[in-house]
Amino acid sequence: MRIHGEGVVADDVRAFGMNKETAGIARQFVLGLVQTSDGLPLMHTVHPGNVAETKTLRAMLEAVLERFDVQRVILVADRGLLSLDNVAQLAEVAAASTRRIEFILAVPARRYAELGGTMDRLAFVDGVAEGRFADHRLVVAHDPTRATEQGTRRRERIAELQTFADRLVEKLDAQDGGLAERGRRATDRGAYSRFARALADAELTRFVRADFQADRFSYDIDEAAITQAERFDGKLVLLTSVTDFSAGEIIDRYKSLADIERGFRVLKSDIEIAPVFHRLPERIRAHALICYLALVLYRIMRMRLKASGAGLSPNSALQLLGRIQKHRAMIGETTYTGVSRMTPQ
Repeated sequence: MRIHGEGVVADDVRAFGMNKETAGIARQFVLGLVQTSDGLPLMHTVHPGNVAETKTLRAMLEAVLERFDVQRVILVADRGLLSLDNVAQLAEVAAASTRRIEFILAVPARRYAELGGTMDRLAFVDGVAEGRFADHRLVVAHDPTRATEQGTRRRERIAELQTFADRLVEKLDAQDGGLAERGRRATDRGAYSRFARALADAELTRFVRADFQADRFSYDIDEAAITQAERFDGKLVLLTSVTDFSAGEIIDRYKSLADIERGFRVLKSDIEIAPVFHRLPERIRAHALICYLALVLYRIMRMRLKASGAGLSPNSALQLLGRIQKHRAMIGETTYTGVSRMTPQ
């Protein structure tokens, strides 16, 4: 969570780290949040701002096991929080505990190549397939429509880069032919630099490669890499140690992570946890606690609204409640009080 304030204090939790809000380095603290699969917050933790999320996972898991008498924990994590590299650590925690610790992990795209021929051997039924990888269940969901959209968009972005490269080449050729444009003289090295920046911004360095060793500006398209990427378009690849859920239940449980992520958005938007203007660690932790309690109330309100069939979101309900007023008027020695007229809602 982004934080303001200068100076250094004892046990300072403010530290510079990669901030998701600014997409850059910012002074912040890290908030860990544990929720049930229904989105009900159970506990929170506060960590220094330079601690990676992957580093906090094991500590939070151990805290959950110590604090709650749960016999089974299923960790559901996206590509950024939990990776295949961390599975061994979770296994260590599970081995040291008498309780069941399992996981449902979205395999990072950078690890797809390791799946090798595993994907080719899968048989999809109603968009779902199952296999084995790294001694665990591999569950894959496939959406053909999304696959087509992803593939088409990738090809369009590559075509845009090719058009940009063609303009650079035309400018260099025209200059060599004596038709230099106004402004700074174009060079092959300058073309390389501009093309490399455009390539990085488009996140296509895997598929388009500029030959920086050549004297004249040139590049090539890696069709094999594009074909490889298209094999995974529209696919959600999950690795899990859970054995008693069907493949469909594994996918549904992972998709419930989106609702849990909404809890963080509520903290940032409706509750406005950041920016924080405290500097003392105890005040920062108090600020986080108050916002956490507000999130608990928000989630309970959402659950009760849903159970009652009101069809209202917590925000809508709070706006309705905000219109209720109590007035007090005194006429002589007589006092009159009244509350706003209630609507059915």
